[in-house]
This record gives sequence, C-alpha cells and structure tokens, in this order.
Amino acid sequence: MAGGKHILGKSNTRRVFGTAKVGERGQIVIPKEARKLFNIHPGDTLLLLGDEDTGLIVSKPEVLSDIANKILSTVRIEEESNE
Repeated sequence: MAGGKHILGKSNTRRVFGTAKVGERGQIVIPKEARKLFNIHPGDTLLLLGDEDTGLIVSKPEVLSDIANKILSTVRIEEESNE
C-alpha cells in the first residue's frame, strides 16, 4: 500500500497504512510509509490514548501539547476580553 490507502470520501490527510500484528511482547511495527509521513524515528516517544468504544490513538506528544497551548491561549484571550 505505497503511500497509504486513502479512506473513501475522506481528505488526503486520512489514510489506511495496513494492519499490524501484535507480537508476543505486545509490540507492533508501524509501517514504513507511516513512519516517513509522520517523521517517526527509532527512539521517539509516542503517546497512546484509548477509549473502550472507539479504540486506540497513537500520536506524538507534541501534537497534544500544541493543541493544549492553543486552547489555553484562547481561554486566556477570552478571560482578558471579559475583564
């Protein structure tokens, strides 16, 4: 699946990279195309979030840090405008 398979009806930013089998030690291999696209290298730390209904999310921690900073900035601006 070179470059990942685009999900039908979705933008080019959402892709299916295939499947990953869980090994005996609980490890999975992230497909090469996904590692390249998301700039993931050996030794990188990834954040795993889970929901019993929808499953797992794997993300770089910086992504959530950036989102949290944007939320906090918006809250700060709203608080200052209400003063």
